[in-house]
Amino acid sequence: MAGGANQITAGFLPLLDSAVLIVAKELNFAEAEGIDLALVRETSWANIRDRLAVGHFQVAHVLAPMPIACNLGLTPLVVPTIVPMALGLGGNAVTVSNSLWADMADKGARADFDPAMAGRALKAVLADRASKSKPMLRFAVVHPYSGHNYEFRYWLATCGIDSSRDVEIVIVPPPLMLDALAGGTIDGYCVGEPWNTAAALAGKGHIATVKAAIWRSSPEKVLGARARWAEENIDVLSALLRALCGAAEWCGDARNRDDLARILAEKAYVGRPSEWLLPALEGELPDGSGGAKAVTDFFVPFAKAATFPWKSHALWFYSQMVRWGQIKHTAENSLVARETYRPDIYRAALKPLGIALPVANAKVEGALTSATPVGSSGASLVLGPDGFFDGGLFDPDKLDAYIASQAQ
Repeated sequence: MAGGANQITAGFLPLLDSAVLIVAKELNFAEAEGIDLALVRETSWANIRDRLAVGHFQVAHVLAPMPIACNLGLTPLVVPTIVPMALGLGGNAVTVSNSLWADMADKGARADFDPAMAGRALKAVLADRASKSKPMLRFAVVHPYSGHNYEFRYWLATCGIDSSRDVEIVIVPPPLMLDALAGGTIDGYCVGEPWNTAAALAGKGHIATVKAAIWRSSPEKVLGARARWAEENIDVLSALLRALCGAAEWCGDARNRDDLARILAEKAYVGRPSEWLLPALEGELPDGSGGAKAVTDFFVPFAKAATFPWKSHALWFYSQMVRWGQIKHTAENSLVARETYRPDIYRAALKPLGIALPVANAKVEGALTSATPVGSSGASLVLGPDGFFDGGLFDPDKLDAYIASQAQ
Protein backbone atom coordinates (compact mmCIF):
# COMPACT_ATOMS: atom_id res chain seq x y z
CA MET A 1 0.00 0.00 0.00
CA ALA A 2 3.07 2.25 0.27
CA GLY A 3 2.59 5.36 -1.80
CA GLY A 4 -1.15 4.72 -2.15
CA ALA A 5 -3.97 7.12 -1.45
CA ASN A 6 -4.49 5.61 2.01
CA GLN A 7 -0.93 6.11 3.20
CA ILE A 8 -0.57 8.60 6.04
CA THR A 9 2.71 9.79 7.55
CA ALA A 10 2.36 11.12 11.09
CA GLY A 11 4.99 12.83 13.20
CA PHE A 12 5.20 12.34 16.95
CA LEU A 13 7.38 13.17 19.93
CA PRO A 14 8.54 10.35 22.24
CA LEU A 15 6.06 11.01 25.03
CA LEU A 16 3.45 8.97 26.86
CA ASP A 17 0.63 10.89 25.15
CA SER A 18 1.75 9.72 21.71
CA ALA A 19 0.26 6.37 22.81
CA VAL A 20 -2.91 6.54 20.71
CA LEU A 21 -1.01 6.99 17.43
CA ILE A 22 1.52 4.32 18.33
CA VAL A 23 -1.10 1.76 19.33
CA ALA A 24 -3.10 2.48 16.18
CA LYS A 25 -0.01 1.46 14.22
CA GLU A 26 1.34 -1.36 16.37
CA LEU A 27 -1.93 -3.17 17.08
CA ASN A 28 -3.26 -2.76 13.53
CA PHE A 29 -6.19 -0.48 14.27
CA ALA A 30 -5.05 1.64 11.31
CA GLU A 31 -4.59 -1.37 9.04
CA ALA A 32 -8.09 -2.58 9.87
CA GLU A 33 -9.43 0.74 8.57
CA GLY A 34 -7.41 0.46 5.37
CA ILE A 35 -4.76 2.97 6.48
CA ASP A 36 -1.04 2.45 5.91
CA LEU A 37 0.16 4.52 8.87
CA ALA A 38 3.83 5.49 8.97
CA LEU A 39 5.11 7.07 12.19
CA VAL A 40 8.12 9.40 12.30
CA ARG A 41 9.70 10.17 15.65
CA GLU A 42 10.90 13.75 16.07
CA THR A 43 13.03 15.55 18.65
CA SER A 44 11.21 18.87 19.17
CA TRP A 45 7.83 20.50 18.74
CA ALA A 46 9.40 23.02 16.38
CA ASN A 47 10.41 20.17 14.07
CA ILE A 48 6.91 18.68 14.23
CA ARG A 49 5.40 22.09 13.43
CA ASP A 50 7.70 22.76 10.47
CA ARG A 51 7.49 19.29 8.94
CA LEU A 52 3.70 19.37 9.14
CA ALA A 53 3.74 22.79 7.46
CA VAL A 54 5.95 21.73 4.53
CA GLY A 55 4.00 18.53 3.93
CA HIS A 56 6.37 15.86 5.27
CA PHE A 57 3.51 14.87 7.58
CA GLN A 58 -0.17 14.80 6.74
CA VAL A 59 -1.05 14.65 10.43
CA ALA A 60 0.90 14.83 13.67
CA HIS A 61 0.82 14.45 17.44
CA VAL A 62 0.90 18.15 18.32
CA LEU A 63 0.54 20.55 21.21
CA ALA A 64 -3.13 21.50 21.48
CA PRO A 65 -2.59 25.28 21.04
CA MET A 66 -0.07 24.93 18.18
CA PRO A 67 -2.56 24.68 15.26
CA ILE A 68 -4.36 27.74 16.64
CA ALA A 69 -1.09 29.66 16.72
CA CYS A 70 -0.38 28.57 13.16
CA ASN A 71 -3.76 29.73 11.90
CA LEU A 72 -3.29 33.06 13.68
CA GLY A 73 -0.04 33.62 11.79
CA LEU A 74 2.19 33.19 14.86
CA THR A 75 4.41 30.44 13.43
CA PRO A 76 7.26 30.76 10.90
CA LEU A 77 5.44 28.76 8.21
CA VAL A 78 1.75 29.59 8.12
CA VAL A 79 -0.19 26.68 6.62
CA PRO A 80 -3.87 26.27 7.56
CA THR A 81 -4.15 23.44 10.11
CA ILE A 82 -7.14 21.81 11.75
CA VAL A 83 -7.75 19.70 14.85
CA PRO A 84 -10.26 16.93 14.05
CA MET A 85 -9.49 14.95 17.20
CA ALA A 86 -7.86 15.22 20.62
CA LEU A 87 -5.42 12.59 21.88
CA GLY A 88 -6.34 12.56 25.56
CA LEU A 89 -6.74 14.63 28.71
CA GLY A 90 -4.10 15.52 31.29
CA GLY A 91 -0.60 14.09 31.36
CA ASN A 92 1.66 16.94 32.49
CA ALA A 93 3.28 17.82 35.80
CA VAL A 94 5.55 20.45 37.34
CA THR A 95 8.85 19.10 38.63
CA VAL A 96 11.40 21.11 40.60
CA SER A 97 14.99 20.51 41.62
CA ASN A 98 15.79 18.88 44.93
CA SER A 99 17.20 22.12 46.33
CA LEU A 100 14.15 24.14 45.30
CA TRP A 101 11.85 21.50 46.75
CA ALA A 102 13.73 21.66 50.05
CA ASP A 103 13.18 25.42 50.11
CA MET A 104 9.50 24.99 49.21
CA ALA A 105 9.07 22.33 51.91
CA ASP A 106 10.50 24.79 54.45
CA LYS A 107 7.74 27.18 53.37
CA GLY A 108 4.95 24.63 53.80
CA ALA A 109 4.85 22.60 50.56
CA ARG A 110 3.80 18.99 50.99
CA ALA A 111 4.32 15.95 48.79
CA ASP A 112 0.63 15.77 47.88
CA PHE A 113 0.64 17.59 44.51
CA ASP A 114 -1.74 20.28 45.85
CA PRO A 115 -1.26 23.26 43.48
CA ALA A 116 -2.46 25.91 45.93
CA MET A 117 -0.12 24.81 48.72
CA ALA A 118 2.83 24.33 46.36
CA GLY A 119 2.17 27.74 44.77
CA ARG A 120 2.06 29.52 48.11
CA ALA A 121 5.32 27.89 49.11
CA LEU A 122 6.97 28.84 45.83
CA LYS A 123 5.82 32.43 46.23
CA ALA A 124 7.36 32.53 49.71
CA VAL A 125 10.62 31.09 48.37
CA LEU A 126 10.72 33.73 45.62
CA ALA A 127 10.14 36.54 48.13
CA ASP A 128 12.89 35.19 50.36
CA ARG A 129 15.31 34.92 47.42
CA ALA A 130 14.50 38.45 46.26
CA SER A 131 15.18 39.85 49.73
CA LYS A 132 18.61 38.23 49.65
CA SER A 133 19.33 39.32 46.04
CA LYS A 134 19.63 35.71 44.86
CA PRO A 135 19.42 34.94 41.13
CA MET A 136 15.99 34.57 39.55
CA LEU A 137 14.71 31.00 39.32
CA ARG A 138 14.51 29.56 35.81
CA PHE A 139 11.76 27.20 34.69
CA ALA A 140 11.35 25.41 31.38
CA VAL A 141 8.30 24.67 29.27
CA VAL A 142 8.28 22.80 25.98
CA HIS A 143 7.08 25.53 23.59
CA PRO A 144 5.62 29.05 23.73
CA TYR A 145 2.32 27.78 22.25
CA SER A 146 1.82 24.83 24.57
CA GLY A 147 -0.64 23.79 27.22
CA HIS A 148 2.41 23.51 29.48
CA ASN A 149 3.22 27.21 29.10
CA TYR A 150 -0.36 28.33 29.72
CA GLU A 151 -1.21 26.03 32.62
CA PHE A 152 2.14 26.77 34.27
CA ARG A 153 1.59 30.54 33.98
CA TYR A 154 -2.04 30.16 35.11
CA TRP A 155 -0.87 28.28 38.20
CA LEU A 156 1.77 30.89 39.00
CA ALA A 157 -0.54 33.86 38.43
CA THR A 158 -3.31 32.37 40.57
CA CYS A 159 -0.78 31.92 43.37
CA GLY A 160 0.33 35.56 43.11
CA ILE A 161 3.51 35.01 41.10
CA ASP A 162 4.21 37.21 38.08
CA SER A 163 5.52 34.81 35.46
CA SER A 164 6.96 37.67 33.44
CA ARG A 165 8.95 39.29 36.27
CA ASP A 166 9.30 36.97 39.26
CA VAL A 167 10.72 33.97 37.37
CA GLU A 168 12.37 33.25 34.04
CA ILE A 169 10.64 30.85 31.64
CA VAL A 170 12.67 29.25 28.86
CA ILE A 171 11.96 26.69 26.14
CA VAL A 172 13.53 23.22 26.32
CA PRO A 173 12.53 20.12 24.27
CA PRO A 174 11.04 17.39 26.50
CA PRO A 175 13.90 14.85 26.10
CA LEU A 176 16.42 17.45 27.38
CA MET A 177 14.46 18.50 30.46
CA LEU A 178 15.89 16.00 32.93
CA ASP A 179 19.51 16.67 31.97
CA ALA A 180 18.91 20.43 32.21
CA LEU A 181 17.43 20.00 35.69
CA ALA A 182 20.15 17.62 36.88
CA GLY A 183 22.85 19.95 35.56
CA GLY A 184 21.44 23.00 37.28
CA THR A 185 20.63 24.85 34.06
CA ILE A 186 17.00 25.11 35.14
CA ASP A 187 15.28 24.96 38.53
CA GLY A 188 12.11 23.24 37.38
CA TYR A 189 9.93 22.39 34.42
CA CYS A 190 6.42 21.66 33.22
CA VAL A 191 6.47 18.69 30.86
CA GLY A 192 4.63 15.53 29.88
CA GLU A 193 5.52 12.03 30.90
CA PRO A 194 7.81 10.23 31.35
CA TRP A 195 10.04 13.16 32.28
CA ASN A 196 8.48 13.93 35.66
CA THR A 197 8.51 10.32 36.79
CA ALA A 198 12.06 9.98 35.45
CA ALA A 199 13.31 12.86 37.62
CA ALA A 200 11.58 11.50 40.71
CA LEU A 201 12.81 7.92 40.24
CA ALA A 202 16.36 9.09 39.47
CA GLY A 203 16.43 11.23 42.60
CA LYS A 204 16.97 14.36 40.52
CA GLY A 205 13.75 16.21 41.32
CA HIS A 206 10.39 16.36 43.07
CA ILE A 207 6.97 16.57 41.44
CA ALA A 208 5.40 19.71 42.89
CA THR A 209 1.98 19.51 41.26
CA VAL A 210 0.19 17.99 38.29
CA LYS A 211 -1.91 19.27 35.40
CA ALA A 212 -4.80 17.07 36.58
CA ALA A 213 -4.91 19.19 39.75
CA ILE A 214 -4.34 22.61 38.13
CA TRP A 215 -7.16 22.02 35.59
CA ARG A 216 -9.03 18.74 35.94
CA SER A 217 -10.05 16.96 32.73
CA SER A 218 -8.01 19.43 30.71
CA PRO A 219 -6.77 19.00 27.13
CA GLU A 220 -3.20 18.20 26.19
CA LYS A 221 -2.09 16.83 22.80
CA VAL A 222 -4.26 16.73 19.70
CA LEU A 223 -4.12 15.40 16.17
CA GLY A 224 -3.09 18.24 13.91
CA ALA A 225 -3.85 17.89 10.19
CA ARG A 226 -3.01 20.02 7.20
CA ALA A 227 -6.35 21.62 6.28
CA ARG A 228 -5.97 21.22 2.54
CA TRP A 229 -4.97 17.58 2.82
CA ALA A 230 -7.90 16.92 5.17
CA GLU A 231 -10.36 18.56 2.79
CA GLU A 232 -9.08 16.59 -0.20
CA ASN A 233 -8.86 13.27 1.70
CA ILE A 234 -11.77 13.43 4.12
CA ASP A 235 -12.59 9.72 3.77
CA VAL A 236 -8.99 8.76 4.56
CA LEU A 237 -8.90 11.14 7.52
CA SER A 238 -12.21 9.73 8.77
CA ALA A 239 -10.82 6.20 8.60
CA LEU A 240 -7.79 7.34 10.59
CA LEU A 241 -10.03 8.91 13.25
CA ARG A 242 -11.90 5.62 13.63
CA ALA A 243 -8.60 3.78 14.00
CA LEU A 244 -7.40 6.26 16.61
CA CYS A 245 -10.67 6.00 18.50
CA GLY A 246 -10.26 2.22 18.73
CA ALA A 247 -6.65 2.68 19.85
CA ALA A 248 -7.68 5.23 22.48
CA GLU A 249 -10.26 2.86 23.93
CA TRP A 250 -7.62 0.11 24.10
CA CYS A 251 -5.17 2.49 25.81
CA GLY A 252 -7.78 3.42 28.38
CA ASP A 253 -8.42 -0.18 29.43
CA ALA A 254 -6.55 -0.85 32.69
CA ARG A 255 -5.98 -4.46 31.62
CA ASN A 256 -3.68 -3.25 28.86
CA ARG A 257 -1.34 -1.07 30.93
CA ASP A 258 1.60 -3.46 31.02
CA ASP A 259 1.36 -4.14 27.30
CA LEU A 260 1.02 -0.43 26.55
CA ALA A 261 4.09 0.41 28.63
CA ARG A 262 6.04 -2.32 26.85
CA ILE A 263 5.05 -1.03 23.40
CA LEU A 264 5.85 2.59 24.25
CA ALA A 265 9.20 1.62 25.76
CA GLU A 266 10.42 0.29 22.41
CA LYS A 267 13.34 2.21 20.93
CA ALA A 268 11.34 3.40 17.90
CA TYR A 269 8.76 5.06 20.14
CA VAL A 270 9.34 6.61 23.57
CA GLY A 271 12.48 4.55 24.00
CA ARG A 272 12.60 4.71 27.79
CA PRO A 273 12.17 2.04 30.49
CA SER A 274 8.63 0.83 31.01
CA GLU A 275 9.19 1.54 34.73
CA TRP A 276 9.18 5.23 33.78
CA LEU A 277 5.86 4.87 31.95
CA LEU A 278 3.78 2.67 34.23
CA PRO A 279 3.32 5.13 37.13
CA ALA A 280 1.42 7.61 34.96
CA LEU A 281 -0.59 4.83 33.31
CA GLU A 282 -1.49 3.42 36.73
CA GLY A 283 -2.22 6.84 38.25
CA GLU A 284 0.38 6.39 41.00
CA LEU A 285 3.13 8.98 40.57
CA PRO A 286 6.40 8.98 42.52
CA ASP A 287 6.81 12.27 44.35
CA GLY A 288 10.60 12.26 44.63
CA SER A 289 10.55 11.60 48.37
CA GLY A 290 10.44 7.84 48.01
CA GLY A 291 6.66 7.67 48.09
CA ALA A 292 3.91 7.75 45.47
CA LYS A 293 0.64 9.63 45.29
CA ALA A 294 -2.58 8.58 43.55
CA VAL A 295 -3.71 10.73 40.63
CA THR A 296 -6.43 8.60 39.14
CA ASP A 297 -7.11 10.93 36.22
CA PHE A 298 -3.51 11.85 35.47
CA PHE A 299 -3.75 10.67 31.85
CA VAL A 300 -7.14 9.90 30.29
CA PRO A 301 -7.01 8.62 26.69
CA PHE A 302 -10.66 7.69 26.12
CA ALA A 303 -13.14 8.25 28.97
CA LYS A 304 -14.87 11.63 29.47
CA ALA A 305 -14.94 12.31 25.71
CA ALA A 306 -11.14 12.59 25.92
CA THR A 307 -10.72 12.52 22.14
CA PHE A 308 -13.42 15.12 21.36
CA PRO A 309 -12.05 18.44 20.01
CA TRP A 310 -14.02 20.89 22.18
CA LYS A 311 -14.18 24.42 20.84
CA SER A 312 -14.13 25.65 24.44
CA HIS A 313 -10.67 24.13 24.81
CA ALA A 314 -9.51 26.01 21.71
CA LEU A 315 -10.93 29.27 23.01
CA TRP A 316 -9.36 28.88 26.47
CA PHE A 317 -5.96 28.42 24.84
CA TYR A 318 -6.67 31.50 22.73
CA SER A 319 -7.57 33.47 25.87
CA GLN A 320 -4.17 32.62 27.29
CA MET A 321 -2.41 33.69 24.10
CA VAL A 322 -4.10 37.04 24.60
CA ARG A 323 -3.35 37.12 28.32
CA TRP A 324 0.36 36.63 27.82
CA GLY A 325 0.71 39.10 24.98
CA GLN A 326 1.13 36.67 22.09
CA ILE A 327 -1.86 37.95 20.10
CA LYS A 328 -4.32 40.84 20.20
CA HIS A 329 -7.92 39.95 21.03
CA THR A 330 -10.27 40.61 18.15
CA ALA A 331 -13.50 39.02 16.98
CA GLU A 332 -11.65 37.78 13.89
CA ASN A 333 -8.87 36.16 15.90
CA SER A 334 -11.28 34.44 18.26
CA LEU A 335 -13.18 33.07 15.27
CA VAL A 336 -9.94 31.68 13.82
CA ALA A 337 -9.24 29.92 17.12
CA ARG A 338 -12.78 28.56 17.39
CA GLU A 339 -12.80 27.19 13.83
CA THR A 340 -9.42 25.46 14.18
CA TYR A 341 -11.08 22.68 16.19
CA ARG A 342 -13.43 20.56 14.07
CA PRO A 343 -15.94 18.49 16.06
CA ASP A 344 -18.05 18.24 12.89
CA ILE A 345 -15.39 16.09 11.22
CA TYR A 346 -15.00 14.03 14.40
CA ARG A 347 -18.74 13.33 14.66
CA ALA A 348 -19.15 12.42 11.00
CA ALA A 349 -16.22 10.00 11.13
CA LEU A 350 -17.11 8.28 14.40
CA LYS A 351 -20.90 8.16 14.25
CA PRO A 352 -20.83 4.67 12.63
CA LEU A 353 -19.01 3.31 15.70
CA GLY A 354 -21.88 4.10 18.06
CA ILE A 355 -19.58 5.67 20.65
CA ALA A 356 -20.64 8.56 22.87
CA LEU A 357 -20.61 11.80 20.89
CA PRO A 358 -21.29 15.09 22.69
CA VAL A 359 -24.20 16.99 21.17
CA ALA A 360 -22.58 20.34 22.02
CA ASN A 361 -19.42 21.76 20.45
CA ALA A 362 -18.36 23.67 23.56
CA LYS A 363 -18.98 23.62 27.29
CA VAL A 364 -18.41 25.77 30.35
CA GLU A 365 -15.00 24.65 31.62
CA GLY A 366 -15.06 24.14 35.38
CA ALA A 367 -18.83 23.78 35.70
CA LEU A 368 -18.88 20.11 36.69
CA THR A 369 -17.93 19.41 40.30
CA SER A 370 -18.76 15.72 40.02
CA ALA A 371 -19.19 13.05 37.35
CA THR A 372 -22.26 14.13 35.39
CA PRO A 373 -24.26 12.51 32.57
CA VAL A 374 -24.52 14.91 29.62
CA GLY A 375 -26.33 15.01 26.31
CA SER A 376 -24.86 12.69 23.72
CA SER A 377 -25.68 10.65 20.68
CA GLY A 378 -24.68 7.00 20.49
CA ALA A 379 -23.63 5.62 23.88
CA SER A 380 -24.25 7.51 27.13
CA LEU A 381 -21.61 10.03 28.16
CA VAL A 382 -20.37 11.10 31.58
CA LEU A 383 -18.13 14.14 31.96
CA GLY A 384 -16.35 15.67 34.94
CA PRO A 385 -15.38 16.44 37.48
CA ASP A 386 -13.49 19.19 35.71
CA GLY A 387 -12.29 22.67 36.52
CA PHE A 388 -9.54 24.97 37.65
CA PHE A 389 -7.98 24.65 41.09
CA ASP A 390 -8.98 28.20 42.00
CA GLY A 391 -12.64 27.51 41.27
CA GLY A 392 -12.64 29.67 38.16
CA LEU A 393 -15.04 29.13 35.27
CA PHE A 394 -14.45 29.61 31.58
CA ASP A 395 -17.65 30.20 29.60
CA PRO A 396 -16.76 30.37 25.91
CA ASP A 397 -19.91 32.45 25.32
CA LYS A 398 -18.45 35.09 27.64
CA LEU A 399 -14.98 35.17 26.11
CA ASP A 400 -14.63 38.96 26.09
CA ALA A 401 -15.45 39.23 29.78
CA TYR A 402 -13.10 36.37 30.67
CA ILE A 403 -10.20 37.96 28.81
CA ALA A 404 -10.93 41.34 30.39
CA SER A 405 -10.96 39.78 33.86
CA GLN A 406 -7.51 38.20 33.54
CA ALA A 407 -4.68 40.24 34.96
CA GLN A 408 -1.17 39.46 33.85
